[in-house]
Amino acid sequence: MKIAMWSGPRNLSTAMMYSFGNRADFDVMDEPFYAAYLKLSATSHPMGEEIMRAHETDPDLVAATCAAPAAQHRYMKHMPHHMLETMPMGWADDCVNIHLIRHPARVIASYSAKRQNPTLEDIGYVQQTELFKQVGGYVIDSHDIRKNPEAALRCLCEVIGLPFSDTMLHWPAGPKEFDGVWASHWYGAVHRSTGFAGAEGPLPQLEGHAAELCAMALPHYEALKTRKLLITS
Repeated sequence: MKIAMWSGPRNLSTAMMYSFGNRADFDVMDEPFYAAYLKLSATSHPMGEEIMRAHETDPDLVAATCAAPAAQHRYMKHMPHHMLETMPMGWADDCVNIHLIRHPARVIASYSAKRQNPTLEDIGYVQQTELFKQVGGYVIDSHDIRKNPEAALRCLCEVIGLPFSDTMLHWPAGPKEFDGVWASHWYGAVHRSTGFAGAEGPLPQLEGHAAELCAMALPHYEALKTRKLLITS
């Protein structure tokens, strides 16, 4: 089985990658199209030059790696906004496509702490809507995972036909061998973790540009939310 897990940034995506990466039967790929996206889009990101030096920038070669057979199972963390129109997508036809969503108020508050004045393009909601139309698949809300990680992961594993493993609930602290080079900038909190954080509190209160950005992203989140897996604890 090959899993393509699609999400925007700050969506619990790294914790989910660590969860699957802690299984003995999975190999893991961390945002394999990130460097190609940076090169082709000429977008300025933290550590951009270092990312392009350390990772493959040819999208066809990245796609070939994604399409290659897995030893047992493969988990791929992907971001919809990395997939520019010219990039190959045929490799995703052989994947179980899962869409990880999170309320944009939480995403924007978290993302803004790492990169100032994010745009709608940066947080990926529009691109995730379009990608869901293209590849379909399952939707799971990070709020439900944090509320009850075991119930959420058991439900997800059941619907995709994968046996659940208790090893998905915890992982060792610190960097992982499959981390992208950008981990030093973005993964500080999850490197300090050994499992999923607890249930989320009230939504953050946004103002100004952040509030306007949230209003633009919210309809995309709400539309995908209607398709999310219903977790029963």
